Amino acid sequence: MMLSCESVSVQRESTLVLDQIECQLMPGDITAICGPNGAGKSTLLSALANLVTPAAGSVVLSDRDVAQMHPLTRARNIGYLPQSAEVAWDVSVRNLVSLGRLPHRDAGEAEIRQAIGLCDLEALQDRPVSTLSGGEKARALLARVLAGQPQWILADEPLAALDIAHQLAMLKVLREEADAGSGVVLVLHDLSLAMNYADRVLVLREGKLVADGTPEAALSPEVIANGWGVEAKWIGEPGSRALIY
Repeated sequence: MMLSCESVSVQRESTLVLDQIECQLMPGDITAICGPNGAGKSTLLSALANLVTPAAGSVVLSDRDVAQMHPLTRARNIGYLPQSAEVAWDVSVRNLVSLGRLPHRDAGEAEIRQAIGLCDLEALQDRPVSTLSGGEKARALLARVLAGQPQWILADEPLAALDIAHQLAMLKVLREEADAGSGVVLVLHDLSLAMNYADRVLVLREGKLVADGTPEAALSPEVIANGWGVEAKWIGEPGSRALIY
């Protein structure tokens, strides 16, 4: 199921936050959305999840406008992980993860166990969410999304609160989800992670899509200089590149 933005613009009060965004995202890919602060990255992810209403254009999933889908159908197909790790109720980790099955209206015991295992939460599953560290909570919230087995996983800075080991573990999980046919879209500030782990990168600047392509093309030194105002270059081999500036 391809997920597309068709001339999507989003306005907040008098400010145009996204300006005529056109892109076609493919299942099986990890797509990174990058850009400087205030570029519209989180807004684009929210638009893809139908959490903001475009002022113009539409988001389309497999030839269907996501805004016109039944909410349960949309929730079964699109899993969204926000940047904030807020949890309204102090439930156990396992109960939090089980909420990912609500769109399916089933217990989903096997899916819940699998998601808990993928996110390395077995030892924490009976603990109240309030006792978790920021990184542990981020993993629990990702497990909630995975338990729903959506066709598309949209995650806003999912690695920000994780240590290096858990960053790599989560990237491995997301790679496996993509290899199994799901589409994965991540907002990332760390350009090295985008370069080394994404199949495709979208770069936003001031609400406009200024680059869309392979990591090597979309995160070239020229794009980084124009988008972030930083003179930088890549060193190292493909898959283990580092950005120096």
